Amino acid sequence: MSAAEKEMTFWDHLDALRGVLMRIALVLAVLGVASFCAMPWIFDSIILAPCRPDFIFYRAMDSLAASVPWTGMPVPEPFELTPVSLQLASQFFIHMSASCWAALVLGFPAIIYLLWSFVAPGLYEHEKRGMRKAFFFGNLMFFLGVLVGYCVVFPLALRFLATYQLSAQLETIVSLDSYMDNFFTLILLMGAVFELPLLAWVLGKMGFITRGFFKKYRRHAIVALLIVAGLITPTGDPFTLFAVFIPIYALWEFSATLVPEEEPLPSQP
Repeated sequence: MSAAEKEMTFWDHLDALRGVLMRIALVLAVLGVASFCAMPWIFDSIILAPCRPDFIFYRAMDSLAASVPWTGMPVPEPFELTPVSLQLASQFFIHMSASCWAALVLGFPAIIYLLWSFVAPGLYEHEKRGMRKAFFFGNLMFFLGVLVGYCVVFPLALRFLATYQLSAQLETIVSLDSYMDNFFTLILLMGAVFELPLLAWVLGKMGFITRGFFKKYRRHAIVALLIVAGLITPTGDPFTLFAVFIPIYALWEFSATLVPEEEPLPSQP
């Protein structure tokens, strides 16, 4: 840290933080306006794509069920869903909220970078190198998690819940608000879950956990992650369960490689 950085007063830091927050707000505003203008195309091509039978994941599942009978998957009927707007103002408010969520997701790297630019002057050079790695790694894992949530987890949950019947006399009508709540919740949840390796790396650097932690609790983690996968996609066939479990468990094992080995015990005299 330079002498000028050390001499900054509380009000100087507060003014710098205000500037960072204003730039973040500007980034979100620009992306929000752009998302609002492009939202009709985004809705038709991306958000509502899992409602159509030609969605890439449905075609992959149907092909696998037909070609690999040992998975126990029945060949499902073509799936198609049309969400319904039940309230007068639903489409307008969904347009606004979806634009805000899209701006937040697209602006995630810029937001983290601006926050980093505020914190970086107070760090030593070796700390900056570690934070740079965390920045790139965290962004990569977040968007990878969003992709897995969009391509795998949300379509599995949508297809199961929309076709589940308690009685043949009941008809499922999916409201637009319910669809969007589940869409953003599951996708952003997977984006957060994929930050597990970054969290493990930070805790390892701070000395809170070692690789022995992952070895000791591996069996517990398998059971817990199977339960989590079952809650996310409560279907009856094993393929669907493991389609969600495998990437989550891979994150657990990958996290173990990012933490240091357990420190050797001191030798006895």
